[in-house]
Amino acid sequence: MGRVENKVALVTGGASGIGLASAQLLAQEGAKVVVADFNLEGAEKVAADIKAQGFEATAVFLNAGEEESIKEAVEFTVATYGQINVLYNNVGITNVRKDLDVVNIDLDEWDKVMDVNLKSVLLGARFAIPHMQKVGGGSIINTASMAAFASDSIRSAYGASKAGVAHLTKYIATQYGKDHIRCNAIAPGLIMTPAAKNNLPQAMLDIFTKYNALPYNGEAEDIGYAVVYLASDESKFMTGQTLQIEGGHYMANPTIADLNALAGK
Repeated sequence: MGRVENKVALVTGGASGIGLASAQLLAQEGAKVVVADFNLEGAEKVAADIKAQGFEATAVFLNAGEEESIKEAVEFTVATYGQINVLYNNVGITNVRKDLDVVNIDLDEWDKVMDVNLKSVLLGARFAIPHMQKVGGGSIINTASMAAFASDSIRSAYGASKAGVAHLTKYIATQYGKDHIRCNAIAPGLIMTPAAKNNLPQAMLDIFTKYNALPYNGEAEDIGYAVVYLASDESKFMTGQTLQIEGGHYMANPTIADLNALAGK
């Protein structure tokens, strides 16, 4: 307890999944948390649940595709709690029906994904950094994805946007490190969020498990614990890094699982 005591954290996309787990864990470790989401009702429920546990949280509406909405969420955080020490840029979208291969991708979808997944990270940092400078520093955490490092047959915009997040993280870290502002990213593999559980058939989940080094898929809390670490002073000498939290899915020769099966292991 108390790993982020007295810090103020803004968590975007906090109404569900990874954002929800991160908001809860940050609050449990002593942070005052602002839960920002397009789903304001969901964000308010998360904040109410946190407060019911005896911790501090509030909610704010956020449209990550609009500059003014991002600015308002940051200003709301500062107005409510007097400062902002942690910004977790966690909003992300994907649409497998429109985000296809480079010949067939819907170009309007490309622009939308870049705005929500990448530009929102730039804008969140843009508006939070001046407030962090006033209080002597802070921690910016961005959600990238293993799609930033491994390509796919579809989701071209998603992968490109997340690769941009990973690299933008380095730029923010380089430009504002002397102000005691750290910036790191997290690249999750498959995480069993409600969206994954509700939308992916068991056969697909089994394929992911088959190619993991570990015999299971990740949970939202697995990312949330990393967020707490990066928000805390425990990571005070880490900046510009992207933590790959993916169960070992991408680290080995991709034929290993099939070769082991062939050998009867």
